[in-house]
Amino acid sequence: MARRNARVSLKPDKSRAALTITHPNAAGIDIGSASHFVAVPPDRDDQAVREFSTFTVDLNALADWLDACGVDTVAMESTGVYWIPLFELLESRGFTVLLVNARHVKNVSGRKSDVLDCQWLQQLMTYGLLSGAFRPAEQVCVLRCLYRQREMLLKSQGRHVQHMQKALTQMNIQLANVLADIVGVTGQKILRAIVAGERDGAALGALKNVRVHASADEIAKSLQGNWRAEHLFALKQALALFDFIGTQLSECDGEIEAQLQSLRTHDGDPTKGKKRSRSRNAPKFDLRVQLFQMCGVDLTRIDGVDVTTALAVVSEIGVDMARFPTVKHFTSWLGLCPGTKITGGKVMSGKTKRVVNRAAQALRLAAAALRSSKSALGAYFRRLCSRMDKPRAVTAAAHKIARLIYLMLTKGQEYTDQGQDYYEERYRERVLRALSQRAAKLGMKMVAIEQPA
Repeated sequence: MARRNARVSLKPDKSRAALTITHPNAAGIDIGSASHFVAVPPDRDDQAVREFSTFTVDLNALADWLDACGVDTVAMESTGVYWIPLFELLESRGFTVLLVNARHVKNVSGRKSDVLDCQWLQQLMTYGLLSGAFRPAEQVCVLRCLYRQREMLLKSQGRHVQHMQKALTQMNIQLANVLADIVGVTGQKILRAIVAGERDGAALGALKNVRVHASADEIAKSLQGNWRAEHLFALKQALALFDFIGTQLSECDGEIEAQLQSLRTHDGDPTKGKKRSRSRNAPKFDLRVQLFQMCGVDLTRIDGVDVTTALAVVSEIGVDMARFPTVKHFTSWLGLCPGTKITGGKVMSGKTKRVVNRAAQALRLAAAALRSSKSALGAYFRRLCSRMDKPRAVTAAAHKIARLIYLMLTKGQEYTDQGQDYYEERYRERVLRALSQRAAKLGMKMVAIEQPA
């Protein structure tokens, strides 16, 4: 114990200076759904704390009052989506607005009220104890909003597919047992024929695509049910809603394409890479070219990252990595880097922090897709799975993909896969080097055994 404590320095950190006023013209705002409480420095107004309603007229009055009090920096909590109109208004009026995490400004116990919250924010901001959350550029925010709208539409469409499956099951139509996807080419033909009034199993089975493994007789056998009217009506409405959301998705894809063209900063097309199957839920336009002209690099060259994953990451973070000084800052913001919970000189936990990050979620899905990849990343992921549980391996592989994306966006260099054999050979060299060093410490020497031809 004494030896361990001897390594711990008891001297104060030289970088930790006394508290000084860094933002003398700071204000704090406690965000609410019906009203906002605003606090300014006490010497700026006789009433240093005021309440403003959330109507646009009141928000403009709030900005005028801050301007009259000489405020140039504003800190506010990220409460739901109520902060967005005020944030955008103050930013357009020239204020420096910082959106802070509510967990970082948790008030002292016993002092919880709207007035005290805004005063606490103002005080912390005055001494420079708050840092603003990451928010991409305005045009990237538009792309992010459109992509999130598209994700919501896809989830809604998936729910209506479940409604169709439920109606079929209630009629004992076991179409899902012979088709991998009931809304594929064959499935949609059969469903539309059923809604149109067709009940002959042989006629419905003849609609199958040549790529379907099930025979026409098997499909006809699965289509023998009771055909109850109420379930047919539910199937009809679910199919109509599925088609309607498909139309909405097409309109959303058009908006995303137009926004990507406005963010275009590079010319040309990406070099030909590995040919991959097209995702059914991917936009219909050439998304890979649009992303290349926005980023200057082809993110889909990274194994596991398809066009939808690249769109999810770019729409959340943009292409300007200036807000992240190093790759460690970037992976920490994503919540993919190991934790550093150390006490008493002992690492208590290396668990990653819990964050809700859509880009990190997309990278985890990309990492999980590496399980059968013959690339260096695939070999790396399988090596991780051999020595840790699957969720931790997915997070570690997602962390590596995030580092590659950061380097590609900052350096402008394309990613080149070295292959599975290259990774395995490098891993073998590292293991042999470690074993040789360990043998040398024990006074031994490793001797290679010649393999028979």
